Amino acid sequence: MATESSFDIVCRVELSECDNAIQQAMKEVGQRFDFKGSRCTVHREEAAILLQADDEYKLKALTELLEGKLVKRKVPLKAMTYGKVEAASGGSVRQRVAIQQGIPVEKAREIVKRIKATGLKVQAHIREDEVRVSGRSKDDLQAVIGALRAVEFGVELQFTNYR
Repeated sequence: MATESSFDIVCRVELSECDNAIQQAMKEVGQRFDFKGSRCTVHREEAAILLQADDEYKLKALTELLEGKLVKRKVPLKAMTYGKVEAASGGSVRQRVAIQQGIPVEKAREIVKRIKATGLKVQAHIREDEVRVSGRSKDDLQAVIGALRAVEFGVELQFTNYR
């Protein structure tokens, strides 16, 4: 009797790693000469990061600093969606960065369509914010993973729960 094997396709960001990157960025802001005397801050609110700086130049430098820290902590930058730069009180500027948790429905449908286009004997099901792929052959599942890695969907895909 053949058993079913499966894996999940998800897009999840470790918020604790984001917090660590934010703490490292704020520590470096306190030490860098170009931020001396400025009111630059970075903090996380739920599933978003709020950047605040004195002007757009410092906001851009703060963004680059934070991205560098996020990359070192292995947080995918594809999961970050930058909002528009807004004017804040006291002549400063702020920007909200949304952290994507889960795969949007449109992207999930696109992933399922791409899996069906491979012609492999696997089934794909959308489950809330993830996609479950199941099939009898582990080789087919590996081929699906390879095919999905070759395509750019605009979201960071992780393949978990492989059994």
